[in-house]
Amino acid sequence: MVVVGVVLAVIAALVHVYIFVLESMRWTTPGARRVFGTTPEEAQATRELAFNQGFYNLFLAVLVVVGTILLAAGSAAAGFALLFAGTGSMLAASVVLIVSSPSKASAAIKQGLVPLLAVASLLLGSLIG
Repeated sequence: MVVVGVVLAVIAALVHVYIFVLESMRWTTPGARRVFGTTPEEAQATRELAFNQGFYNLFLAVLVVVGTILLAAGSAAAGFALLFAGTGSMLAASVVLIVSSPSKASAAIKQGLVPLLAVASLLLGSLIG
């Protein structure tokens, strides 16, 4: 079950790297504006905020990657701690998005489903393994 959790966590990390690219590197492009539903004017006005938010997503992905490496290297406590910190934060951010912007529930579910499954799998795997 731990392996399933790690695989799901890595998938969630890859999604967050993609979000980083959209928010921090491509925010004002037509493709990124289409994904986030912004106009050119809105994208330009929020560019600095999106840049910062993108790095937040990248740092969550880094937590998962470092946690995966530590777990594979035999440092179970540190590995699990970082995996739970990364995926748990991803999950919490999706809950905040649903609560604060119910119209974005679909995006929040897409953002939070894999981290939820990762947290559940890692928790179950750590308890039975």
